[in-house]
Amino acid sequence: MSTFKYAFSQKTVEVYFDQSFRTLSTVVDKEKAIIITDENIFLSQKNKFKGWNVITLKAGEEFKIQATVDAVIQQLIAFKADRRSVLVGVGGGVITDLTGFIASIYMRGIQFGFVPSSLLAMVDASIGGKNGIDVGEYKNMVGVIRQPSFLFYDLSMLKTLPDQEWSNGFAEIIKHGCILDAKLFALLENTDLSKLKRRISLLKQVILTNVKIKAGIVKKDEFEQGERKLLNFGHTVGHALETQYELTHGQAISLGMIFASWLSEKIHKFKDAERIEKTLVSFGLPTRANFDPKKVFGILQMDKKRVNKTMSFILLKRIGKGVITEIPVRDLLGYMTEFNNINKKYK
Repeated sequence: MSTFKYAFSQKTVEVYFDQSFRTLSTVVDKEKAIIITDENIFLSQKNKFKGWNVITLKAGEEFKIQATVDAVIQQLIAFKADRRSVLVGVGGGVITDLTGFIASIYMRGIQFGFVPSSLLAMVDASIGGKNGIDVGEYKNMVGVIRQPSFLFYDLSMLKTLPDQEWSNGFAEIIKHGCILDAKLFALLENTDLSKLKRRISLLKQVILTNVKIKAGIVKKDEFEQGERKLLNFGHTVGHALETQYELTHGQAISLGMIFASWLSEKIHKFKDAERIEKTLVSFGLPTRANFDPKKVFGILQMDKKRVNKTMSFILLKRIGKGVITEIPVRDLLGYMTEFNNINKKYK
């Protein structure tokens, strides 16, 4: 167990790592707390929620929308939640996004914290203060950047995680290795998902390393003016694929990283795309898929990373060294069409 903190511009976030859920009441007062979770988490972890005020939502990205926000706010009013109340999001990225967003707008802002239950939420979604909702096919189009008061990690919650959710989380872990930490990437390419799940102490260290990687980079650039953009490696095309096809977040980001690695070869003479592909495969992630370049391009044209006539892409110069690269929007469709034609050879 360990406790540490990160000081951001307007908030210090307390991080409680490798804790037990039963000690959550020492971090937040049960009388003031309202837990927000989803049906799957509530059913699989039911004993943990005894004695807490709980709002249970339907599970899935399709419910990360304004209608859900409105419904939760009505329930908060029924709970007589006031400015001293604290929302606690217990779940994956959808729950943390919703909880942070709702807390940021309810009564013009109340306190909130997260208990991430999925690997993806533990190493990525719960960290950094980005909270938002989807609008139609546009992911995270509406939202805020506001830090939680605390992050509380009970790693026992991973025991009920299906294999696909493990793979989702490792997509982000592999991403961190690609852009910032060659040593972490080397560890990952020399193991696989089944081995890491058996080596609990190493798994904990990998998770903690990734928490510190993301929190560290967000601390340097909280509002994504520079270095924080590196965290978007694989996400530009990945998010577009995720909204157009039936893909999990990790699957879409894996495909996005493959595209970004290929583009890195063309633009920066990157030489290790094959290493990235092999590592993604070893963690159960897809690396080949045909898609409609025009459909994906249509989504990209509304991407938040587009500024005027260019799009910020995160590419690689080498493993552990990501670089922000401005790509003319007019060139993107051509790049995606060429990449998709190459993928068709693998059908």
